[in-house]
Amino acid sequence: MTTPAPAVETRGLTKLYGDVRAVDGLDLRVEQGEMFSLVGPDGAGKTTAIRILCGILKPSGGRVTVLGRDMSREGAAVKSRIGYLSQRFSLYGDLTVDENIEFFAEIHGVEDFRTRREDLLAFTRLTPFRNRLAERLSGGMKQKLALACTLVHRPSLLLLDEPTTGVDPVSRRDFWKILSSLLKTGMTILLTTPYLDEAERSSRVGLMSEGNLKAVGPPRKIQGLMKGHILEIAPSDVRKAYRALLPLKAPNEIQMFGDRLHIVVADPDRERPALTGALRREGVDIFDWQVVPPSLENVFIQLTLPPGTEARHD
Repeated sequence: MTTPAPAVETRGLTKLYGDVRAVDGLDLRVEQGEMFSLVGPDGAGKTTAIRILCGILKPSGGRVTVLGRDMSREGAAVKSRIGYLSQRFSLYGDLTVDENIEFFAEIHGVEDFRTRREDLLAFTRLTPFRNRLAERLSGGMKQKLALACTLVHRPSLLLLDEPTTGVDPVSRRDFWKILSSLLKTGMTILLTTPYLDEAERSSRVGLMSEGNLKAVGPPRKIQGLMKGHILEIAPSDVRKAYRALLPLKAPNEIQMFGDRLHIVVADPDRERPALTGALRREGVDIFDWQVVPPSLENVFIQLTLPPGTEARHD
């Protein structure tokens, strides 16, 4: 049985900006019909990689194949089958929801777009707002409209660059429900996100740093790469607790999550007395201790941050 060609494949993909390697020898494979998340901090190379896959940027080196075609030779033929939602998708604020979808349908040469527009409005739950100007929509509704415009020409591959950044939590959940529905139609989705909790919903995740992948696989597999255990504590003063533990642990082994600390330990039972003593000497009370499963964020910090780097999440 013939294995289907991947929806996206890069080999040694490189993008240089002077002496800066924005993408550094990236080997990436996204299978047809899967949702793949590229996660990493600003400057990791995620956006540059997505823009190369769209044909917006030319690579400095390496090979890029999208939907079975070599982008260097057949890029024009591929673009019509790609939907791309950038970080700053350009909706027209003085046009209504209906008019924006019509405008993008015309750009993509979709002649009989009205039925498609009705389907997209219902799908994104924007039908009640179809006559509202885009500039008067909430942030979450603008993202839904941008997605509708991106889908109007029925792309086979959807590329999304941090689609939920700056969107409220409720709208983020709605947006992910829409993506899950699209996945059921057989569409391939490749997205970038700084939110590792979102990435856990994907079939596979790539942890990206300094222009390359540090780990790739299903979320559970990547969580299994964690060296050590995560000891979560709820101290009376989280910042004071962090400072009190620095003499015992490297900065990247203490991660601040709101009012709690995650501490990377080799043996929770053996290390807990020393940690407790350090906190008590500084007058820090501990309301709760527990060993918790590692998150993607825990693993990402361990894989990408040097030992002397602070890992902090307020």
